[in-house]
Amino acid sequence: MPSPALIAQAAGGSPGWLPMLGLYALIGAIFYVLLILPQKKRTKAHEKLIGELGPGDRVVTSGGLVGTVTKVEEGQIRLKLGPQIEVSVLKSHIAGKSGEVSS
Repeated sequence: MPSPALIAQAAGGSPGWLPMLGLYALIGAIFYVLLILPQKKRTKAHEKLIGELGPGDRVVTSGGLVGTVTKVEEGQIRLKLGPQIEVSVLKSHIAGKSGEVSS
C-alpha cells in the first residue's frame, strides 16, 4: 500500500512540512557558521585585547587616533597623544594595538 505522502505527491500536492523544516534548519546552520561564529570570535578577541591593555601600550582608536596608554580605568582608557595632550577614550573604541590593527 502506498504511503499518504506518495499519494499526495502523485496528486500534485506538497510533499509535507518535514522536508521544508529540514531545509530551514540547513539554512539556519549555514547562517550560524558564516555570520554568527566569526562575529563571536572577533568579539572575544577584542575583549581579550582590552583586558590585557596596560600603561605604556601603543593603541589605535576606531577614530584613528594613535596614542600611548597612561591609565586604565573602569570604562575608559587615558591616552597620551602628544607632549601635553591626554584624552579619555572609551574601551569599546580601542581598535587594537598600534601595528596590529586589522579590518
